[in-house]
Amino acid sequence: MQYNHIPAMPVEVAYYLNCKPDKIYVDCTLGGCGHAVGICKKIIPDGLLIGIDQDVDAIKNAKRKLKPYERNVRLFNENFTNLKTILSHLNITSADGILLDLGLSLYQLEASGRGFSFKRNEPLDMRMNIKSDITAEQIINKASEESLRNIFSDYGEERRAKQIARKIVKIRKDEPIKTSRQLAGIVVGPAKKGKSAHQKIHPATRVFMALRIAVNKELENLESFMENVADYLNPGGRLCVLSFHSLEDRIVKHRIKALEKGCTCPPQFPQCVCNKKSVLRSLTRKVIRPTTEEIAKNPMARSTRLRAAEKL
Repeated sequence: MQYNHIPAMPVEVAYYLNCKPDKIYVDCTLGGCGHAVGICKKIIPDGLLIGIDQDVDAIKNAKRKLKPYERNVRLFNENFTNLKTILSHLNITSADGILLDLGLSLYQLEASGRGFSFKRNEPLDMRMNIKSDITAEQIINKASEESLRNIFSDYGEERRAKQIARKIVKIRKDEPIKTSRQLAGIVVGPAKKGKSAHQKIHPATRVFMALRIAVNKELENLESFMENVADYLNPGGRLCVLSFHSLEDRIVKHRIKALEKGCTCPPQFPQCVCNKKSVLRSLTRKVIRPTTEEIAKNPMARSTRLRAAEKL
């Protein structure tokens, strides 16, 4: 298995995580280990990297990529929402830095065979964790027209959600939709002269993204994780999140803002009665985007959004 992937914004991640020797860091989404290798180089000789990924192929790849640092690494084939349990298993209460990279890896798109890409003819799977019960094929063939419309609209912000959902339901009555190529063909439909050349993204992009988000419960997992993330950091510890679309970024932005503000009392209250204190300090008042130089070298990084915060 050749696990190819180029990490997004490695320079910026290194800057905001501020990794130091002998400290504890968590890479919640190992992927191709591009960020993980960089962290390991900075925490030796006695630091610890806790590496997590729900994709078993990523864990297999990590065992090879991180072998030179194996005494400093602990790997877990888990979802990052289980971080509290993982830390408890290691008798650790909190870490000095947490990285969350929410993007798909190049391997998942090009070599996993799970139908993540509309450019390939693969089974409609889209599970990051192959032990999960729900596949993209099941959703496409079993969900109601209203549910499909909501998925495409809410998760993909697809303007044609209603028409696409209706078309899927009509076609699946005659034959099940089983492959990524089938679905892409349905979404794209007959090409309109002169239109496709001017589109910035492929017509199926938003539908495939929305379906992947639904299959893996990505937004629900992110909401759950961000709700308690400050509890997993030591004072002075850093959180760094790479998101790849506006829905993810909005969750991260609002949660950091809430944890920075602390008090939730209405403005008209003369004094605080909720007793909630500020626990984070935002390090990125505005979202950080990749440089034009990086995008030229790694086009997959073009939609990356980075936000970081520090535990008070």
